[in-house]
Amino acid sequence: MYRLLIAFLVGFTLTTNAQELRCNVVVNTELSGNQNLPVFNTLQKQLREFVNNTKWTNRVYGPQETVECNFYINVTEYSGDAFKASLQVQSSRPVYGSTYYSPVYNFNDKDFTFRYVEFQNLIYNENQYESNLISVIAFHVYMVLGLDADTFELNGGDEFLKQAQTILNYSQQGGAKGWKIEDGNQSRFVLIDNLMSPTFKEYRSVLYDYHRNGLDLMQENVTKSKENIAKAIEEFAAMNRRRPNSFLLRTFFDAKSDEIEQIFSDGPNVEITDLVSTLNRVAPTYSSKWRNIKF
Repeated sequence: MYRLLIAFLVGFTLTTNAQELRCNVVVNTELSGNQNLPVFNTLQKQLREFVNNTKWTNRVYGPQETVECNFYINVTEYSGDAFKASLQVQSSRPVYGSTYYSPVYNFNDKDFTFRYVEFQNLIYNENQYESNLISVIAFHVYMVLGLDADTFELNGGDEFLKQAQTILNYSQQGGAKGWKIEDGNQSRFVLIDNLMSPTFKEYRSVLYDYHRNGLDLMQENVTKSKENIAKAIEEFAAMNRRRPNSFLLRTFFDAKSDEIEQIFSDGPNVEITDLVSTLNRVAPTYSSKWRNIKF
């Protein structure tokens, strides 16, 4: 909590980059057995340019609105032009009146197989399947954009999440894993299907209330901010009763557990009884962190 409060006392520094994304793309090849091949460096450079230079939306983004994210591709197998990998995607958004960036999206996509020939053109078509490499990257770009927008406006990410759903639908023709219901309960299919389902409607309202009515008020009134964050998290209780231990809840707390622990492990005091009870019901995996909540 101390580091958070320090951040809120420092003015937020603007940059001159007005693209939608400021994305760090890393291709890690240590597990492939071929880490010195130049094709990996080329892939990393091309993907970094592809993500950061593609115009993903029709919106005008100011320098302060650029979304921070990381794409970590861990290549485990490589043969010819065939790659087998996992993809860790993380994004964060700035908190008003501070230099602090709050984590929003943290997803480990374990079913990432693709074909790539060095220097091939990487072109995104919003209505047409190009390759599994393009589809997976574009899908997560729109997830990042959609969830980021949801933190600033209630259901503000609709257009981006619908585009992620469009990518899912046309990418099923490619035959790669992760796009269909039979690909497991932690797939891209389940992720976007749950996000767009009324069964999990609280997820997106929590994103908004937690950030806009909670963290963004921290520099004005820490107590009120903490109270609003606690109320937002308690909204998950209804969703959890409908669908206990859902995948969406796990993705939220994978991103937020450290931050929640930090916020509520120092003063000022707020009522935490209901909060801790809710956290232990909806995210029991992180019970060791919830035991540190005392304020």
